[in-house]
Amino acid sequence: MTTRPAPHAYLALLQWQGSTAAGIRGYSRTHTALAPPAGQGLALSADPAFRGDPELLNPEQLLLTAASSCQLLSFLGEAARAGVDVLAYEDEASARLDLERGRLDAIRLAVTVRVAPGTDPGAVRDLAARAHRACFVANSLAVPVDVVTEVEVSPRG
Repeated sequence: MTTRPAPHAYLALLQWQGSTAAGIRGYSRTHTALAPPAGQGLALSADPAFRGDPELLNPEQLLLTAASSCQLLSFLGEAARAGVDVLAYEDEASARLDLERGRLDAIRLAVTVRVAPGTDPGAVRDLAARAHRACFVANSLAVPVDVVTEVEVSPRG
């Protein structure tokens, strides 16, 4: 039986089965993760460079995705509180693994925000900066998270 975490407490359940008897090159990197109360699980693996399955997400991709998603959610909250009508949000997030240091060396969020006609782009960039400062995931990481926000104002229709 799985217990439900209290609000603002999180639980992740990982499962792997196989055998490491064949050595470093012989075991499967595929495993599953659950994060109750969400019912959808994830099939995960290692980066293909580390003998993982390229069809599955890996931990580095999940960390990058978490940083991107947190920025999105923080930004939408800031925009809604400020009365700014955001129509679309896209992020091409990227990161690189520094093997010498054993960590991601930087995370870059390249965000494009489309807003309603008449919206001040400078105010939107200010909201993006405020959202970055409020992002729980970015605040939890040792790696720097750089957010670059482009603003597109929709034409009057």
